Amino acid sequence: MRRIDLVLFDLDDTLHDDTYAFQSAAEEVAREVAAEHGIDALALKAAYVAAAEGFWHRLSADDLNVKLSRVRASMWQTALESVGVGDPDVAQRSADRYNAYRPKYYTLFPGALDLLRSLKERGIKLGLVTNGLSETHREKIALLRVSEFFDAIFLADEVGMIKPDPLLFAHACRTLGGAPAHAAMVGDRYDRDIRGALEAGLFTVWFNVRAEELPPGAAPPDATVSSIADVGRILLSPIGVS
Repeated sequence: MRRIDLVLFDLDDTLHDDTYAFQSAAEEVAREVAAEHGIDALALKAAYVAAAEGFWHRLSADDLNVKLSRVRASMWQTALESVGVGDPDVAQRSADRYNAYRPKYYTLFPGALDLLRSLKERGIKLGLVTNGLSETHREKIALLRVSEFFDAIFLADEVGMIKPDPLLFAHACRTLGGAPAHAAMVGDRYDRDIRGALEAGLFTVWFNVRAEELPPGAAPPDATVSSIADVGRILLSPIGVS
């Protein structure tokens, strides 16, 4: 039996279907560029997705001062060059279109708001901990209309730390007035969300939306789930919360 006084949530692909949003926007841009330049739209989309996923996978504290608008233009440049279009003006226009299209695809996973509301009604403090940057994520959080549920929001560049740094999870707990021993972390990325939270002493819920295998030799999370409903069953049960 472990008393949970506060819960930290990741945002992208945990509460918000970010994969759907960014890939949908990338495909829309790719189809427009393909029609203009006679190239393979799906190949361009795949190249951009690979570039974007690579950037976020490699993200380190050294990247916290970057401008995402410039990074996205660079990623589109790389993607376009892979399909034979090397014009930097096309890359910049593609990035501008992508930035404009992406918000219309923002969507929460079904049940996410009900879960946050239920936890708040239990008197649980909530924190949002994301490696996203304020340049884009403040707007995203506002458009998703989730800020009212959180007692504190921790964006990577605003706190100067990124997951999986255990100090970030400890900082979030301290800010919320709780101890890691009585806190939980819910996230979709084992290496970013779960590993660091385990090291900081939190109860961990791996929202394994991609049905990934636990990395070899990795410490297992306290719970592994595949839906928001499962997250709720863990956190709202006597085992998760007292």
